[in-house]
Amino acid sequence: MGVISIIFTAMLADNIVLSQFQGICPFLGVSKKSDTALGMGFAVMFVMAISSIFTYMVYHYILIPVGIEYMRTMAFILIIASLVQMIEMVIKKYSPTLYTSLGVYLPLITTNCAVLGTANSAIDIGYNLINTFALSIATGVGFLIAIFILSGLRDKIDKTDIPKCFKGFPITLIAASIMALAFAGFSGMFS
Repeated sequence: MGVISIIFTAMLADNIVLSQFQGICPFLGVSKKSDTALGMGFAVMFVMAISSIFTYMVYHYILIPVGIEYMRTMAFILIIASLVQMIEMVIKKYSPTLYTSLGVYLPLITTNCAVLGTANSAIDIGYNLINTFALSIATGVGFLIAIFILSGLRDKIDKTDIPKCFKGFPITLIAASIMALAFAGFSGMFS
């Protein structure tokens, strides 16, 4: 599979949130405002991109030669947690309002299954370093697209008169499911 195909498939057809249902917690929790959604999207994209390089290298140059491939998940979580801590310190210093608005969801990137799932998928598929990096960037962009679209929809929904029983979380789930159906239309576009 070529790099271009990997990129478009990860962003659209196999969107990490809308197709694989990974990263739902920040997707639903941080998508109330567009600026917060963008901040979370870029933070997740950055963590995915950087962690993909480190996880690839740790797996192929440390875990395999030593014969402890079974420690992959623990090693990957340590790498991701370290990167998230670094990002958290940078955001807190340079953008305190974004830090406050992201709240508990920023440290939760550490346990975001989308980040860990992308690192594991690249290893399971057997991608080389370039394809792994392309997959992680595209997956991060796909997460960013999905969370930003949902934040726009939620803004419109908040200004719309809808039945009381659908207000809040129920209408958000309905909007997310319609988005998932729309993104499913991209499947089969790239083989």
